[in-house]
This record gives sequence, structure tokens and C-alpha cells, in this order.
Amino acid sequence: MTDEGDSETERAVERFLDDADGALAEYDDGYADADATLRLLRGHIEDLRAAVTESDEG
Repeated sequence: MTDEGDSETERAVERFLDDADGALAEYDDGYADADATLRLLRGHIEDLRAAVTESDEG
């Protein structure tokens, strides 16, 4: 993996962590139920997986 790939992966991880924190905060504040929060987190995990795979291939 190149330095550029590392940077892309770092950005993808930062996005994931921000999105996951947001989903969990909504759950903690009572704005989302557990099922909705899990669906959001699964979507964010898939986004992260795709971004890491792309940076590994690129």
C-alpha cells in the first residue's frame, strides 16, 4: 500500500468513526432504537470495508 493509500484509509476510518459516533449518540439520546442503530452501523461498516478495499487495490 502506498502513502496515498494509507491516507485514503485513514480518511475512511475517520469518516467511519464520526458516523458511528453519530449513530450511537442518536441512540443514546433516544432518537433511534437499537435496530435502526445497528442498520446504520452495518451500513457504515460496509462503507469502510469498500473504501479500504479500494485503497488496497489502487
